[in-house]
Amino acid sequence: MDATTEADIARHIAEDEAQSRQDAALFAQRVRKRLGLSQAEFSARIHVSLDTIRNWEQGKPAPTGAAKALLRILDKAPEMALAVL
Repeated sequence: MDATTEADIARHIAEDEAQSRQDAALFAQRVRKRLGLSQAEFSARIHVSLDTIRNWEQGKPAPTGAAKALLRILDKAPEMALAVL
């Protein structure tokens, strides 16, 4: 049985974090596209800067906290969420 080194663990953590950022980026992009909005339109509708939207969709950084919750709401109940915003 091979022992896992600290370097192996660090590499796995980095890979997991990179995959998580990529998943979040794809989710943000999917939500926006499902709404049929450009990045600029999406930015204006949810009151988040265009640079932030672009960063989310590039995975740098991934949305967290309230932004992550907003994206989940937009994904599950888009009409209601946009009406409230």
